[in-house]
Amino acid sequence: MTTASRYADFAGREARGVSPTYERLAAAISADEEILALLETVPAPKRQPTLLLAVVRLLGGPVDEPAAFHDFTVANWPAVAAELRTRATQTNETGRCALLLPVLATLPQPLALLEVGAAAGLGLYPDRYSYRFTHRDGDVELGSGGPVLDCALTGAAPPTRVPEVTWRAGLDLRPLDVTDPADLAWLEALIWPEHHHRRDRLRAAAAIATADPPALHRGDLVDDLPRLAALAPAGATLVVFHTSVLYQVPAERRALFVDLVRQLPGHWISVEGADVVPHQGTPPAPDGPLHNVLALDGTPLAWTRGHGQAMTWFA
Repeated sequence: MTTASRYADFAGREARGVSPTYERLAAAISADEEILALLETVPAPKRQPTLLLAVVRLLGGPVDEPAAFHDFTVANWPAVAAELRTRATQTNETGRCALLLPVLATLPQPLALLEVGAAAGLGLYPDRYSYRFTHRDGDVELGSGGPVLDCALTGAAPPTRVPEVTWRAGLDLRPLDVTDPADLAWLEALIWPEHHHRRDRLRAAAAIATADPPALHRGDLVDDLPRLAALAPAGATLVVFHTSVLYQVPAERRALFVDLVRQLPGHWISVEGADVVPHQGTPPAPDGPLHNVLALDGTPLAWTRGHGQAMTWFA
């Protein structure tokens, strides 16, 4: 896929109906020869739309109008390129916990959670958040504190409990610290412009993590995972999970990780693109927008939307 088609695809499949600002901007970038040429000067993984848009916002650039975005990005390209090279998309979206909850609630309790690509570790607190599942039989609410995570659930009954978590740890190449203003600013820059509710729940989740900091470990998902998994306490069900992470990992390392995680004790939950972690027997996605696949131990269970706002169960 060319850089231009990557931005056009992002506009049409990810941003459409979710962020008019990013849809308009990504479509303009897909036809902006000057910005596309500048993007070709950084490594291919650093050209992704969410990374560029977040970096420009972090640097104070405008995103409301394509022309203003173009002028700022071109004029400040050395600074933009430097940030692109050193940063990664670390969208620590707590809403994705709503996608994990139906699986976590069915596993033998208590749980020992180990998140790969944990960023600031906000995904490690599914037991501390509240949930509202919109279902054909009516809304179901769970939890008693923290931000409320809304999810439209189709094809399965909503979960009836939140999990019991006795241990939590995260693994990331560059862990973030929510008590560091610079790291929190980056997490906020990754939230799409119109999504004020996501910004509010990021801050609420950050308050939970600040009061009870997660154990975040700097390391590689292949080289360091076994060592960290071995720290999980006996008597708890180990759950290794990741959401929208592996697309940033080179294919050969991704394959090594999948082989490794299948050999660990406990369970493996993945929420990734169908082309990132392929599964046999996955039915067609429910509609045109981009969906990820929720899978347990390699078995696909549901189509999910990127920020946890909806899931369609097919298993």
